[in-house]
Amino acid sequence: MNSKLKILIGVLAVVLVGGGTAGGAMWWMKSQEAAPGAQLAAKAAPKKEKSDEPSKYVTLDKVIVMLKRGPDETKTHYLSTDLVLATDAKGEKPTKEHLPLLRAIAVRALSSYTLAQASAMTVEQVAAQLNKTFDANYASEEREKPFGEVMIGKLIVE
Repeated sequence: MNSKLKILIGVLAVVLVGGGTAGGAMWWMKSQEAAPGAQLAAKAAPKKEKSDEPSKYVTLDKVIVMLKRGPDETKTHYLSTDLVLATDAKGEKPTKEHLPLLRAIAVRALSSYTLAQASAMTVEQVAAQLNKTFDANYASEEREKPFGEVMIGKLIVE
């Protein structure tokens, strides 16, 4: 009877330690998936209220990136997108001036995907990821973002 109790306690201890380890590993993996600068984006200035002025749209055409190769991939794959930046009349000129910076940020963010990851994402998910990346960049530089949001005009993954 005493040995059965010891075995039961041992099994219970192994189950608890294994469960705690698995939970800790999942928490750590989720924290590593967060976009770079996500904490800075959370501290970013609140979104602008909608104004009565009509929106202006600035395009950033032909952002083409080479996707990362997966572990078993030998072919090169590309992602091409046209971005549309929504702003107001006051932010139109600064947004146009920031286009080279925005292209560099978009290339850096999109080139981190593999073909499988990029193919699995919807247009809305790509736009949301780019919005988070732009928010984080402007927050880290402590500058005001001259546009409201990024929309996808075209997205091709091949």
